[in-house]
Order: sequence, then structure tokens, then C-alpha cells
Amino acid sequence: MARVYSSEKHYRPEKWIYKAIGANPAAEMRWPAYLRGVLAFSAVSVLFLYLMQRVQGSLPGSLGFSSIDPDQAFNTAASFVANTNWQSYYGEQAMGHVVQTGGLAVQNFLSAAVGMAVAVALVRGFARSRTGELGNFWADLVRGTVRILIPISVIGAIVLVAAGAIQNFSGIHQVGQFMGGTQEWNGGAVASQEAIKELGTNGGGYFNANSAHPFENPNPLSNLFEVFLILLIPFALTRTFGR
Repeated sequence: MARVYSSEKHYRPEKWIYKAIGANPAAEMRWPAYLRGVLAFSAVSVLFLYLMQRVQGSLPGSLGFSSIDPDQAFNTAASFVANTNWQSYYGEQAMGHVVQTGGLAVQNFLSAAVGMAVAVALVRGFARSRTGELGNFWADLVRGTVRILIPISVIGAIVLVAAGAIQNFSGIHQVGQFMGGTQEWNGGAVASQEAIKELGTNGGGYFNANSAHPFENPNPLSNLFEVFLILLIPFALTRTFGR
């Protein structure tokens, strides 16, 4: 992580992103500019996620779910962007595939990347107390996502699928119960969302029971691995600060 945030090299996909958003990754920012970047990006993220929930009923892969009410949509958008991820809804009964994967899972990446960027800016504040330069928010955001969160999450999702977590885009179907009868459940890209949810220390799982649900966390091995993912970046940040 120390190398990621201190490297002067920019990968080609990162350059494409910088060009698309009109950012100069080499420009140093003092704290007012860095703060404006954090707040502006977070405000746009809240608006995007809010609108996605409000038009869910018109989106493909909605599983027949209607659009989310305005107050619920704003509460969910604000909490996911702020990395608090307060889940005050039943995920399997409210959110379709597009909102779950294109909205909530994406914010699990971005909110974690913003938090890491702010932590690194704090580190630079100690190390560069004489200059007041905190780096570049957009470069920190993109690098944290592209070089740290996505690669680890891809590996994490594969491990969770191997452990038994589900990963599909199936619709609602009936599942038999041990005591007889049936219950309706929908599928989803659960393993991939679970990986970044734990890695970014996010809440808000695919299902209401969160990581206690067997589709998200099927056995002791997956449980141990998810605990490892939760601790990975916080532990690494202390060494990053030292280096």
C-alpha cells in the first residue's frame, strides 16, 4: 500500500480514468482542495445511488421489485457512500440485481477507496508538515480502487465461491425447507459483493441476515476468510503509516 500511494507511475487504465474525469494526478493538493474533492465526489455518489434506487422498477434485472421509496433510497445512498452501510431494508425483498451490483457493490468499492485516501492524506499530513501538500485525491481514489481493492476482491470472490457462496443472476425461485414446505429466494452476485463488503469493512449484505446468511457465509472456512478480509486493510494501514 505504501508503494501504491507513493508511486509516480500511472497504469494505462488509470490514465483513461483521469482523462475521462479531467483530473491531473500529478497535481499536489493542500487540505482545502483535497477536502473539496472528497465532498464533491461523495455528493455525486449519493445522487447517483439515490436515482438508481428510485428508478429500479424500470431497470432490467429488477426481479419485479418496485422502486425504493424516497426516504429509504436517500437513507441507503447516504449510508453506503459514508461507509456506514446501515441496512434498514430486506435486501432479498427490495433490491434487484442492477441496484445490488451496479449500485451498492460499486459504492462498497468507492466508499472504501475514499476512506483509504483520507487515511493516506492524514499520513502525508504528518510526513509533510512543512509543505502542507497532501497528494492528489483523484489519484489516491483511483489507485486504491484499481491496485488494491479490485485485485484482492477478485481473489476473495473466487475463494468464497469455492467455499460455497452463491454467484449468479438467477431470478426468484422456491427452495425446500428442512421442516417441510418451501420458501422463495432470489439468487445474485453474492460472492463478489461479499468480498468487497468485508474487505472495505462495509455493512449491508445481499440478504437481510447479512454475513450470517448461508448464501453469503456458508461454512466455518468462509467465516474465517471473511474475518481475515475485514482485518486485512486496517492492519496493513499501520505498516503503511510507518513506511
